[in-house]
Amino acid sequence: MLRVVSVSSPAWWPALLFSGVLLLQGCSLLPKKEATEGKPVAGLVRSGNADTDTGGTPDKDGKDEKKADKRDAFTVDVRGPTAVRDYLALHLEIQRYRELDDLGATEISRLMVAAETNARELLGTLGYFTPTLTLELNETPASTKAPREIVINVSPGEATKVSNVQISYAGPIADDIAAESQRDSIRTGWALRAGLPFTQQAWDDAKTTALRNLTAKRFPTGNIEVSRAEVDADRSEARLSVTYQSGPAYKFGPLVLRGMQRYDPDGARRIARLPSGTDYDQQKLLDAQQRLASSGYYDSVFLTLDTDSGNPLAAPVIAQLREAPLQKVVLGAGFTTDNGPRLSIDHIHNQIPLLGWRAVSRLSVDNDIQSLGTEWNAIPDDRGWRWFAGGELKREESGSYIVDSGRLRGGRNKAGDHIDRSYFLQYDYTQNRGIDAPPSASAVTANWGWTGRYFDNNAAPTRGYGLALEVAAGYTLTGQQLPFTRTYARWLGVVPVGFAEDTETRARRSRLQLRVEAGAVAAKDIAQIPSTLMFLTGGDTTVRGYSYKQIGTVRADGQIVAGRYLGVASVEWQRPFVYNDKLTEWESVVFVDAGAVADKPGELKPKVGVGVGARWRSPVGPVQADLAYGVDTKKFRLHFRLGFNF
Repeated sequence: MLRVVSVSSPAWWPALLFSGVLLLQGCSLLPKKEATEGKPVAGLVRSGNADTDTGGTPDKDGKDEKKADKRDAFTVDVRGPTAVRDYLALHLEIQRYRELDDLGATEISRLMVAAETNARELLGTLGYFTPTLTLELNETPASTKAPREIVINVSPGEATKVSNVQISYAGPIADDIAAESQRDSIRTGWALRAGLPFTQQAWDDAKTTALRNLTAKRFPTGNIEVSRAEVDADRSEARLSVTYQSGPAYKFGPLVLRGMQRYDPDGARRIARLPSGTDYDQQKLLDAQQRLASSGYYDSVFLTLDTDSGNPLAAPVIAQLREAPLQKVVLGAGFTTDNGPRLSIDHIHNQIPLLGWRAVSRLSVDNDIQSLGTEWNAIPDDRGWRWFAGGELKREESGSYIVDSGRLRGGRNKAGDHIDRSYFLQYDYTQNRGIDAPPSASAVTANWGWTGRYFDNNAAPTRGYGLALEVAAGYTLTGQQLPFTRTYARWLGVVPVGFAEDTETRARRSRLQLRVEAGAVAAKDIAQIPSTLMFLTGGDTTVRGYSYKQIGTVRADGQIVAGRYLGVASVEWQRPFVYNDKLTEWESVVFVDAGAVADKPGELKPKVGVGVGARWRSPVGPVQADLAYGVDTKKFRLHFRLGFNF
């Protein structure tokens, strides 16, 4: 038996009238509430009802053979271009009725007519408004899936493209000279431009993205006042127009704290550094929220602008806070390919007596490093500067020796949105243990540090750069008291290159990650400088293919010690991984690292590591795994780490 229903343009009105009549008749096919309550519906009998005897014979496992052999009433086979075939097969409503038993030819014909209308609507969301559809009903008694097959042949026709886009504004933004750049930014950032294919999803996404750009600055109550998509099916063109109502311009008012009990409210305001009196900016609000959340004083933080206050020129910012305990102990366990398994215990005191500072003390033990340290920080002042002090005792395997060291430091620092600054005094002491170990040493230094981060995303950057500088001047305290200087610089750049081909989503570009490190300690040869102020390299984050701090100055007896000069360079190509024409959260990398340490610049001889790796953009940050080959050691080494830090 073969039934064919052919529908094609341009016979619109007869087809619509005919479809309307049949759809009215087909309403009886829709499941009703009474049917779920045990009342029968003519022509539609659902199998497997728990209250109905199926008449089947239980098999040896006690199961109903009739249920086991149950077939669907029909199958649906959509044929056409891949772009529309899978979409229709997934979303056609006729799929819901496949499991209904005892559907007659008349009922299935009605479902086919409804499916034709449904398919046209679905194709319209993809931008195909003049499709040709042919529906066939085939008897398939020999099939194990169903006794009938509905074949839907789809010829989508010409895709509709955007011919014109009109973006207009209502409210204060329309005539505000200060908002000109924001208006231009919304227009230039509009995603669904003239000449691009029109789809409902692209249209919705473009409107939503533009609305986010509107409400991100100055106009948080903005909305879409009018939007219209006029489709000319005969010409396969769509004319788009949207009007955005900005609402009033807002400025940040006072920070209103809710949930404060044990900690100083003024301290919370200084940590947040909300720019009261300035134009509303969503990113500044998020930055203030992040500063409070990362301060350690609060377990949860949520900041919102109060747009119901009635005063847009000084709208309060409501901070919903849940304070952290005054003290807590945190036990930790971890693993690094540099130092193996690690156990740690942290004690946090958010308000130490007398000073009122926050103290974090840690005991950490792994294969190569055992340390005990504490760091104290004051609440920042109105300019963001804070006092800090700290101390640490450490035993670690450094080069060919075990080094016992101690450190005390104190000074001031400031953490900004992009730039961190610090200046402090520091005392260092080291003692090397082993055969023919270098002598112990101690020194005091005055230090200045500056770090700038200009990445598009500090947690998982795809472009941008970071630069860190350290400068110190000091005196040795062991042996002859001699002056020395120490300088260190680190730069990392992420440069987009090329594209990863992805047919369904916007491509994430391939990247080159370039890294350079350099350091120098200038002093007389006889100066006994603590090894913790000199340089060693090698490991997960420096020169891969070598173990942690394996690269240093090689003495005549073959022992490795810290050196006075450091040079490191790295090139890494990161390429997104595409599977089945879809962009995944995985990336492949190829890299070359090189590093050298020596006591004189002319003796720097780089040791090279090459390898391949993978990156996974996990919800908690990038997971990085690399297999590197040390050209000098002629050995492979696995490097694994979580997150990105600069």
